[in-house]
Order: sequence, then C-alpha cells, then structure tokens
Amino acid sequence: MSLNDEVKTNNREPDVIKTPVAGSRAAAAEESARPRGRMYPMEKVRAWDGSRLWYHFVKRLFDIVFSFAVIALAFVPGVILAILIRLETPGNPFYGQLRVGKVDSEGNPTYFKMWKFRSMVKDADQMKADLMEQNEVEGPMFKMEDDPRVTKIGKFIRKHSIDEFPQFLNVLLGDMSVVGPRPPLPDEVDQYDEWAMQRLAVKPGLTGPWQVGGRSNLDFEDMVRLDLGYIVKRSLKTDFILILQTIAVVFTGEGAK
Repeated sequence: MSLNDEVKTNNREPDVIKTPVAGSRAAAAEESARPRGRMYPMEKVRAWDGSRLWYHFVKRLFDIVFSFAVIALAFVPGVILAILIRLETPGNPFYGQLRVGKVDSEGNPTYFKMWKFRSMVKDADQMKADLMEQNEVEGPMFKMEDDPRVTKIGKFIRKHSIDEFPQFLNVLLGDMSVVGPRPPLPDEVDQYDEWAMQRLAVKPGLTGPWQVGGRSNLDFEDMVRLDLGYIVKRSLKTDFILILQTIAVVFTGEGAK
C-alpha cells in the first residue's frame, strides 16, 4: 500500500498523548497494532508537536529571514557555479527531485520538488538501478562512496554541502525548514516501518542532527534515531546549535561522500 492510500484509510484523530515519540522499533511496533497501523505513532508525534505554537511561529519567522539573507548573499556565486556546472557536463545545472514533506493536519502526505545544484551527470536517476547492488547502507537509502555518476565539480560541492544551497528557496517557500529531518524520497517512505514513519510528523529541514553527526558515515538506523531524538528535544536553542555545527561541517566537509 502506498503512502497516499494508507493515510486516506487511516485518517482519524489520534488518541490522548502520553509519550510523544516511540524511541525504539519495538515500542513503535506495539503501538502500530492499533487500527491505524504504522501511521499511529506518527500521528501522536504530529499532534504533540503541533501544539507548540510559539515555537513554530518563531521558527517560521527565522526561516524566512535567514533563507532570504542567504539567497541574497549567494546569488552571484550561485550563478557562477551554475555556469561552471553547465560547462563541465551537459544538462540543467539545477536538479529538482520529488520529496515527501510533513504529513499535514488531515493526515495527507505533502510532496514538493527539492532543488539542488546538479552534482551528477545528466540522467543519473536512470543509472541508479544498475548501481543498487553496490549500495553501502542498510535500509531504504542509497549511498555509494565512489559513485561514478558524480562529476568533478560535484565531488567538491557535495563534500562541502554547497549543492544543497538552492534548498533555501524551498525554505523560503515553506516546503522545508532550516533545521529538521531530511526529506525522503516517496519510494523510500513506502518501505518505512512505524518507527521510521515518525520522521514525517514534522517539517523536513535543510540540515539536522544527521548532517552534523556523521552524514554518510551513518546508516539508516542511525539517521532515524538522531531525527527522533531531535524531534523530542527540539527548541530554538537546539536549532541554533545545529546551524552553528552545520557551518563547521560545510567548511570541513567531514562525513561527506
């Protein structure tokens, strides 16, 4: 069953919240035995997080101001980088990919096109199927250290996360936040269990604990644990610390592939 079909079937009000996040796969599996299946733990988290109105107001205001400032400062360097990408390999220097955002108040998934500077050759998505046997992480993710699709410029901008800068436009439009769990692909979400589904209870982010905690050195299980830990304790202070840590990672390129 796809995510769209499942949320339509399971779209009901969540029960009274006692524990906001199921911290283990076993706890999430126990809760998912209820009628809404794997959606139930995620619905609990969504309802709990949605009650934090002041935090969301300030967070959104910060997202708008910060993303607008970054776009203004990076516009000219971004144009130069786009020209260099286009000169190295044919194709659009920007790459848009459909991603899954936060599940809304009606229980429906949101989809949006997430933008990046293109770091791979044209038609890289069509080449992915031939490389799946070389996937280096467990779970519904694909990571490969020496991915033959990555260009020379792509290796540099991926190492320093420069390829992610166009996502500040997604932040400005409200598809994403500066800080939050990374938005997954639709086919990845179809493989999520009830534990991983909790990642979709909050708006996805440009950076988060996975990016500063090891990035490609971590597997899918680690990513989910870090994201759920962030959801439990997130605050303006936590977001600010993660932004500062991200700036350090951008300069060092630590953990990138």
